[in-house]
Parts: sequence; structure tokens; C-alpha cells
Amino acid sequence: MDESLRGKNLITLDDWSREEIDNIIDLAIELKGFRACGKIIDYLKNRTLFMIFFEQSTRTRNSMEAGMTQLGGHAHDLTVDKMQISHGESPRDTARVLSSMGEAIAIRNCFYGIGNGYIRSIAEEAYIPVISMQDDIYHPLQAIADLMTIREVFDRNTSGIKVAVSWAYAKSHAKPLSVPQSQALLFPRYGMDVTIANPPEFPLQKSIIEKSKTNAVSNGGNILFVDSMEEAIADADIVIPKNWGGFGYFDEYVDSEDQRREMAANLEKHKDWICDERKFSLAKPDARIMHALPADRGREVTDSLLDGSNSIIYREAENRLHTAKSILSSLIGRR
Repeated sequence: MDESLRGKNLITLDDWSREEIDNIIDLAIELKGFRACGKIIDYLKNRTLFMIFFEQSTRTRNSMEAGMTQLGGHAHDLTVDKMQISHGESPRDTARVLSSMGEAIAIRNCFYGIGNGYIRSIAEEAYIPVISMQDDIYHPLQAIADLMTIREVFDRNTSGIKVAVSWAYAKSHAKPLSVPQSQALLFPRYGMDVTIANPPEFPLQKSIIEKSKTNAVSNGGNILFVDSMEEAIADADIVIPKNWGGFGYFDEYVDSEDQRREMAANLEKHKDWICDERKFSLAKPDARIMHALPADRGREVTDSLLDGSNSIIYREAENRLHTAKSILSSLIGRR
């Protein structure tokens, strides 16, 4: 385990060095091998993780809780209605109390303009590691699992891999910007050639776009922003069709009724933004489909692609467990 990570927060991978990220993935691969052969590892015996969820979750909740269990620890599954947060308890009081009772605090708060700030306010007051399980800006747990999956499929060599991350139509809900933004920040640091496609009404945040360009220049990667799904997918090695909300379209998003109506109207203009067989055929013949899940099947991407031989979505989802175990072991495991 990387001793330099002991006690460190994980709010964005941009705060971590490549060496630290690589060490997490190397340990995740080792832990994945241990699980495959039935070897029991109790790195987190008697360790406690407090998980605070402001929204629903499948992969994040279960990868973190299963990870703690498999490593000998325990995760408390907390929702706002189970805590005094619902009665206005301050971040300071929440952070200080939980810090006195366990080894780490993990939080999922994706409310736009609120989530990241809340997590950082907890981190400022806590004296145990704080982990973002997704907020309105970043989703480090998804991004590092994606990177692990890409390295597995492409035999560790990620330099020059072309990745298409494309906005896609969905009706389930206005999904956060955090997944594509974290991918845009991380993938170019590993020499990947990343193209982000979106309609003009669904941009990423300006600050993230600028930082992703800086990351690309500094690390030998490339990042390009286009307004065509077809252009992004052409000759791609990996295709990631993913809906996200139009929060970044507004100079100031205040979650007003007018803004919600405008975002809904903008969504309906782009029903043709689906990753189907015709569009996917523009990619390389052996291109892979990835998706953070849950997918809005038949709107973001067709069932035949998600369930076809080019899809690695379930491998990607499984790696959420192994990277979670690696992160937790490194941040709070025993010396």
C-alpha cells in the first residue's frame, strides 16, 4: 500500500499524483486477484466507514459497503433522513462527531452548486479521511475504476488510445456532470486522445474544460470538444455514451422553475443523440462500449450494444469494488 495516501482525502483525482493513482490501481488488481482465488484479506478489520447518501446509489453504495465487509471492516449506510442533517446540523458538528467514532467519512451529494462545497466543508472540519462518492463536479471513484478497466483491456498502455465521451439523450433524470468531467480531467493525464461531444445546450463546466486542456498539454494527451456524436466516435477505441444535465449552460444555475423548463425543452431537441449500431460502426472494429450505469437503455444507447460482445460495462462496474477496496485500504488501513 502507498503509505503517502494514509489519511488523505479523495475529492478529486486532480489532487492526486499519477504515482498515487497508479499505486491504487496496482493494489486494486492485486485485491481482484485475491478475491478471484478466494483469499481473505482483513486490511480493515475493526475499521468503520460512515457513508452519507443524499441520493440513491447502486454501484457506489454496494462497492463501498461490500469492500469494507470483504476487508474485515464495517460501513454505516446513512441517509440524510437518518441523521440530524435533516434538522439543520452543521457540517462542523457532523464532521467532528463522526471523526471521533470511525476511520473515514464518504459522502454522495450531487445537488448542483451544493454538493462539492458541502463535501469540502466536511473535509475542512474532519480529522479522518473524507471521500467523495460523487458530487456535482467530480466522481473520482468512477473515473479510477474506468481507468483500471481501460488499462486491463489495453494491457496497461493507454497512450494514444482514442476515447469518445458523448452526451446522449435520456429521460430518467438530469444526470450530474461529474462522470464526464472526471473522465475529461483524468484520461488525458494518461496520454489518451479524448473527444467530448455534446449539443451546445449541454456543455461541461468552463473551469473543467480549461483544466482538462491543461492536463492534456502537461501529460502528452489530447482533448477535443465537438458538437457531433458521429465525429467523436469516428475511429475511437472506446465509446462512452452518457447523458448529463444542462447545468453548465447557464451563467448562474439557481435551480429555478424557468431553468428547469428550459433544460427540459433543450433535452427534447436532441432525441437523435443515441449511440446506435450505425454510429458505433464508425468506431474501430474492436472498439469497446463503456458506461458508468445506470444506462437509459434505448435512449442513451441501444440494448444490442450494451449487451453485445464489444461491451465491457459489467467489467467496469465490477472494478468499482476493487478500486474502492484499494482506496479504503490505502486511506484507512492499518500500518
